[in-house]
Amino acid sequence: MSVRYDFASDNTAGATPEAMQALAAANTGFTAGYGADTVSARAADLVRALLDADAEVRFVASGTAANAISLAALARPFEAVLAHAHAHITTDETGAPGFFGHGSQIIPLSGPSARIDEAALAAALDFADSAHHQSPAALSLTNATEYGAVYATQHAAALAKAAKGKGLGVHLDGARLANAAVDGFDLKAIARMGVDILVLGGTKAGMPPTEALVVFDRKLAPRLDARLKQSGQLPSKGRFYAAPFIGMLEDGALLRHAGHANLMAQRLAERTPFPVNHPVEANGVFMAMDEAAHARLTATGWQVYRVLDGSVRFMCSWATTPETVDELAEALKAIR
Repeated sequence: MSVRYDFASDNTAGATPEAMQALAAANTGFTAGYGADTVSARAADLVRALLDADAEVRFVASGTAANAISLAALARPFEAVLAHAHAHITTDETGAPGFFGHGSQIIPLSGPSARIDEAALAAALDFADSAHHQSPAALSLTNATEYGAVYATQHAAALAKAAKGKGLGVHLDGARLANAAVDGFDLKAIARMGVDILVLGGTKAGMPPTEALVVFDRKLAPRLDARLKQSGQLPSKGRFYAAPFIGMLEDGALLRHAGHANLMAQRLAERTPFPVNHPVEANGVFMAMDEAAHARLTATGWQVYRVLDGSVRFMCSWATTPETVDELAEALKAIR
């Protein structure tokens, strides 16, 4: 029996043809290193156009590093970051934000489907500084969330406004931002709502390992490359991290493929016999499945994982086909 990783993660899919063609096109001649090349400049321009904003743009290898570097720029070691209790930076980055931040911590907030509740944020912002605890210096949002929910533009803007009103910086983890955009989140509103640093996901969107670090707050830009270099995120052959974004942005492939992944998730949600625990607004389906059923599914070869809230997660990608969704749906019916 072969093990199937089709729905284990959107990281398990290969790279899109558009990304690979752009990568091959960049693999000619000689260029400047460390991102000071024409390929990186073109990719950065396309990111700025996508967001309709002036910003510093860099291309790095790891979303975890990009998030941690961003938060270290916003919160000093004796300060904290507000984030949802189930956000990726809170539960899945092995303490990287605190490590890169030299001791800064995360204060967890509540809210359904990993969207921060406005009242929970308001309570956290109603703090009194003390020498005995780390006061919040930044808010981190994730769109789409760890449970596949999407912040409406107005919701994200309200949270950012509340944080900025208290003098906090704002970070947006956009590992699946393209999926959120297809669902209606306005990419061109991100800079206007006061986000200081965005991590625009490439890897989960169908690129080889690459993420775009987008710095809207120009006060954070000086010595940005030195910060990246010290963190091991200033690649010498930077054009190979930038090129996939050219392939994915020049003709709209980023949003086109995200739209397909979202549709596949909706197709799976419609066909599964198991209850779905969270709204299917991006490319993930989170099912209520007991341990016995999960084991039966694994025994048939489908590899999927149980996540923090107890749901079993099924992720769709640009490469997911309707036929594969239907094949999985039949397997789910058989083990129900």
